[in-house]
Amino acid sequence: MQIDSERMIPITRLQKELTGKLRELTRTEEPLFVMRNNSLAAVIISPGEYEFLKQAEGLLEHLEIANTIEQRLKNQDRSHNMSWDQVKAQHGL
Repeated sequence: MQIDSERMIPITRLQKELTGKLRELTRTEEPLFVMRNNSLAAVIISPGEYEFLKQAEGLLEHLEIANTIEQRLKNQDRSHNMSWDQVKAQHGL
């Protein structure tokens, strides 16, 4: 992962400048990389970026489900398929 060093901040400095840094993050929507003992400890992102990532996660989940269905259908004997109307009639719906 490539990190912009301008967006890195030690956790002790973040504790002192939290309000200002959160305002800056809201304005720029650029992530803030929080460092502890010269290692990446956290990444703070804007609500918009978080929402985008959650939507992307949902899309990936749907793609995985679609792929699983596609793989299962390859081996499916469709001669035993029933229409939805047949299923409802069989169960008295």
